[in-house]
Amino acid sequence: MTITAGTSPAKDSSDLPGYPLARECPYRPSSGMAGLRAGGPITKVRLYDGRTAWLVTGPEEARLLLADKRMSSLAHYPNYPVLDERHLHMRATREMAREEEGGFAGALFGVDPPEHTRQRRMLLPHFTTRRVAAHRAEIQRIVDGRLDVLLQQGPPADLLFDFAVPVPMMVICAFLGVPYEDRGRFEGPARDLFDTERAGQAMEELNGYLERLIESKSGEPGDGLLDDLIAGPVRAGELSLEELVQFASAILIAGTVTSTSTIALGTLALLSTPGQYAALSQDPELVPGAVEEILRHVSLVESLSRVATDDVEVGGTLIKAGDGILVSFSGANLDPSVTSHPGELDITRPPANHLAFSYGIHHCMGHNLARLELGIAFRTLVERIPTLAPVVPPSQIPWYFDFTVPRLLSFPVTW
Repeated sequence: MTITAGTSPAKDSSDLPGYPLARECPYRPSSGMAGLRAGGPITKVRLYDGRTAWLVTGPEEARLLLADKRMSSLAHYPNYPVLDERHLHMRATREMAREEEGGFAGALFGVDPPEHTRQRRMLLPHFTTRRVAAHRAEIQRIVDGRLDVLLQQGPPADLLFDFAVPVPMMVICAFLGVPYEDRGRFEGPARDLFDTERAGQAMEELNGYLERLIESKSGEPGDGLLDDLIAGPVRAGELSLEELVQFASAILIAGTVTSTSTIALGTLALLSTPGQYAALSQDPELVPGAVEEILRHVSLVESLSRVATDDVEVGGTLIKAGDGILVSFSGANLDPSVTSHPGELDITRPPANHLAFSYGIHHCMGHNLARLELGIAFRTLVERIPTLAPVVPPSQIPWYFDFTVPRLLSFPVTW
C-alpha cells in the first residue's frame, strides 16, 4: 500500500491534547499522563507543529503494535512523529531523535527487517544472560572502585559525576573493548550528540575515534565485543568496518546515557520518597525488584515513534497506512496490569511486565547488561553508604528534559 504524505496539520488538531508533556519532576513522567490515559488505550494527540499522531498508552495494545511488522522505525515517512523541533537537528539514539544524514541511526534503532534482523542476529549472542553474567566480577570491581574514590574524597560529593557517569562508561568500555583511558577523545562527543549545535561535529569526532580504534584492533586484537565482531562477521565478510563503527556508536551511547540517568534519577527518587532508600539499605535483597520498580517509575524513554506501513486495527481502533504512532512506555507503565500504585515508587511492590526496555523486535538487546549493572550499582551503594542524603532539597537539584532523556546536571550528596 502506498503511504501518502499528509504533512499538513489536521484541521481539528487544536482540539486535541498536546504531546509530549513536560515533566514536573525529573524522575517521573508528567502527572498529565494519567489524563491522556483516561481517553482510552489509543488516542489522538497534537504534536508541536500541529500534526497529529496516535498515542498508545495501553500495554496490551503497545505490545501488539511493537510486534507488528506493519510498524516502521524509518524516519523518512512524512508523518513520522517528531516530538520537538530541536530533534530535527540532533544526532542521537533512534528512539529519541530523527536522523536524516547518516550517523548510527542506520544501525539497530532506525532500521526495519530484514536489515534489522540481520544486524540483531550478529549481536544477540553476545548479550545473552550467560555471556553478560561473565562480566559480573568486572562490574563489581568498577562499582567498588568508584565508591572507594567517593568515600576517600569524603562528603560532600557529586554522585552524578563521581559515580553515575563513570560507572556506565567504564562498564560499556570494558564490554566493547574500548580503552577507558581514551575517554577524553569520546566522552565529550558522546555527550554533545544531544546538543543541537554541536551534534554534527560530535558525530564526526566520535566516529573518527572509533574508526581509528577498530583499524588498530584489526591488527592487534584485544578483548571485547568489537574484537569478537572483527574476528567473526567482519572477517567472514558479513559485516563491514563502516557498519561496525555504527554498531559501536549506538551501543556506546545507548549503554551510557540511559544507565547514567537511571542510576542518578533512581537514587534521587529513592532519597526523595520517604523510607525507600532506608528500606533498601536495611534489606539489599530487595534490589532486583527495586531496579524494576525504578525502571517503571522513572520511564526514562517515554515513547517510541513509529509509522504504520499498512492499515492496522488494534483494540477496535483503525490506524491507517501512513499514520504516525507514539508507543507510550510511560503511559503503559501506569496501567493496573503493570502496577498497583501508578503514581508512587514502592520497591516492596515491583511491577509486572513493565515496558522500560520496549518489546518485540526492538526489545532492548542490552537489558541483561543494564539489569546486572544497575543491580550491582544500587546494591553496593546502599550497602556502603546507607546514610546517603542530598546536600540540598531535591527540588533544588538542577536538571533538564528536552523530550529525549531526563538528566540531572549535578547531584550533590553527603553521608
